[in-house]
Order: sequence, then C-alpha cells, then structure tokens
Amino acid sequence: MEFLQPSSLAEALELKAEHPSAVPIAGGTDVMVEINFDARRPDAMLDLTRVAELTAWAPDSADHNGADHGGGQLRVGSGVTYVRLIGELGTVLPGLAMAARTVGSPQIRNRGTIGGNLGAASPAGDCHPVLLATAAIIEATSVRGTRQIPAAEYYLGPKRSALSPDELITAVLIPRAPGPQQFAKIGTRNAMVIAVCAFALELRPGKPAGSVGTGIGSAGPTPLRAAGAEEFLAGELAGRWGSADPLPEELTREFGALVAAAARPIDDVRGTAAYRKHALSVLARRTLTWAWTAYGEDLCA
Repeated sequence: MEFLQPSSLAEALELKAEHPSAVPIAGGTDVMVEINFDARRPDAMLDLTRVAELTAWAPDSADHNGADHGGGQLRVGSGVTYVRLIGELGTVLPGLAMAARTVGSPQIRNRGTIGGNLGAASPAGDCHPVLLATAAIIEATSVRGTRQIPAAEYYLGPKRSALSPDELITAVLIPRAPGPQQFAKIGTRNAMVIAVCAFALELRPGKPAGSVGTGIGSAGPTPLRAAGAEEFLAGELAGRWGSADPLPEELTREFGALVAAAARPIDDVRGTAAYRKHALSVLARRTLTWAWTAYGEDLCA
C-alpha cells in the first residue's frame, strides 16, 4: 500500500489526480476500522492531516444555488473535527453541533471530521440529516476546478456519493441557523452507537411565510428529506410565526406521521423497519415541540 502525504491542498489535488483510487484519510475513524477488519484494502492512501487549508472555517456570505436563508453562509473546511464543530460553531450551527455531540467517544470526536463523515456517505452518518435539513452544499475540488453539490444530490446509495474519483471534499457551505434547529437519534445505548434512526429539523421564520427543513438518517438507502412533511408544516406554521402558543397535538402527530412515511427503512441487526418508522414519528414530534418552544421563547424575549 502506497502512503501519500501532501503538505498543501494543491499537492493533494495533484496526487488525487495521479492516484484516483487513493483513499483520503484525515481522522481515520471510519477508514481505519474498515482496513483493520480487512473490509477494504486500497492501493494507496492520501493523508490529508498536513493540509492546513482543510481545517479552517470562515464566513462565506455568497448565495450558492439559493441555499442561503438570509443569515449568510459559513464555509466549514472538510478537516474541521467534531469537537471543533461543537466548541467553535455551536452557536451559529446548533443542529450540526448537536449531531457532532452524538458521534462516538471523546477520542473519536477529537479525530473525526465532517469531511470524513461525508466521504463515508453512510446512511447512518450523524451529520447527514442536519446537512439535508439546512440545505447545505458540499464543495468538491479537483485539478479540473471546484463544483458545489447540494446535499440533497450528494447521496447516491449506501456509501456512494456524487464525488468523482479525482475529487476531494474541501468544504461544506452551510447557512447560519435562521431559527431553531434540532437533532435527535435513537440507538441501542446512549454512547458509542450507530443510529437506529435519526432526525434533524430546521425552522426558518421569515416573511412572508417561512419554511422548514428536515433530514432523516439510518432509515433508507441514503439519508433522506421528508419533503411532504416539510410542505405540510410550512403551511401549518404560515399563520403562526407571530405567536408563541404551543402547537396543537394533532399537528405534531400529523407531522410525525408524514416524516415516518418518507422513510425507507429495512430490518437489520439494529432494528426493524416498523420500529424505525415508529421511532421517527416520535423523534419528529419531539424535535418539532422543542424547536417551536425555543422559537416561542425567543419571540417573547
């Protein structure tokens, strides 16, 4: 196995062009598990830990493909670790920070990166539902140039993404939270667990009507949006943004049912399809209640 160690992004892109089958490694929390269990044996590995350009984040106010909901973008380098997402971006990207807190152990959160989560493209990846809910954009770069892939178009199948063989994930473009965000997942225990299912929600108060974003994890061949649930909830909230009144129970239940209907789960060792659908309906109701409560508190502050 050849081990490639670029010291700059330009060098990394050149090496990726020369060795398109080379597997990028940053934290290694997914890749090394596969290698240690002999589930993967690449010809070459591309070590990105010395590429400083991938570890930075900064404001990016440009509107990329309409994803900016009015608060400006953040450009988060693919080498930013989970612990930095929590500590440095928790106030402006709260949903992503919530998801990062559920990843693995402190050791994994210190090593693992948002780019690694995207590169693995697992349906159970914790960051994916939030990226869908927030209409994030994945920045993919090669020696041919840079392109932006909406999160909704990035996931093609189990552990398959829209990346070309010569591309590296260089950053994620994420709108600052325009309103309350929530993330919740269910697992067989409270830590060090792959999600049985997960759900992310973003409320976007605004004029004239506002909108809603959702993301479903570990309940389909890819992470999924619940488009019907988004449309229903946006319509129901259209006349409520000026009020701090609690949402009717029938509204939250219908939202939960629509989220569950959008899932495409299977039976596996972590849970049955029926359980996943039921759990998603509960998560959707709970996260909506939490988000709307937070919105009402901000409205009354």
